[in-house]
Amino acid sequence: MATQTVNLLDSIEHMPSGGTLILTDVSWDEYEQLVADLEQWNGIRVTYDQGRLEIMSPSTKHEAAKEIIARMTYMISEEMDVAIEALGSTTYKQKWLQRGLEPDCCFYVQNADKIIGVMDIKLENDPPPDIAVEVDVSHASDTKLKIYAGMNVPEVWLYKREGMRIYQLVEDRYVLIDASVAFPLLTSEVLTRFVKQGLTDGQTAALKSFREWLLQHLSKD
Repeated sequence: MATQTVNLLDSIEHMPSGGTLILTDVSWDEYEQLVADLEQWNGIRVTYDQGRLEIMSPSTKHEAAKEIIARMTYMISEEMDVAIEALGSTTYKQKWLQRGLEPDCCFYVQNADKIIGVMDIKLENDPPPDIAVEVDVSHASDTKLKIYAGMNVPEVWLYKREGMRIYQLVEDRYVLIDASVAFPLLTSEVLTRFVKQGLTDGQTAALKSFREWLLQHLSKD
């Protein structure tokens, strides 16, 4: 791939919204070089799994859903006075497992205090995010679960067209659960409801409705 870097970058630049490029037999060094080349590009997601390279250009719907989920998470953390550190689509790499990816967004909750001020997170020494979020509206993200499991990410939210699925890491695999461990008020049904409202009625309307719902439920506790 090294001799075709310019052509590959040109292909990525002209990818349609929601498009995906897949390459095989890509070395770790080539993957790291591509990540470095794309550092100043906004939005492109790169997943590497033992030689298989997947490059995805997010669609408008994908980004809209991601933003609603992220803003709901900020909102509940503020209202519950729970400290979080949001690291967006930070690249997480494991050279020893030959795997790497960028979540659509991610949050440190239980381990928020451990990464404050850390500007170069390395999974050899630093904890993985407590929540990783994947939005799957035009491509399959289920295969990323094994990568997250290898990174020991405790919780993954996977939003698909039919709605949100929440996974908890149990030993070395993910199991479906009804509600977030970090934020138990956020069930798969609640997340699905307000994300879908945001995609149809707009983000402002959905987030206003979510705040009203949230305050109502917090007042009962």
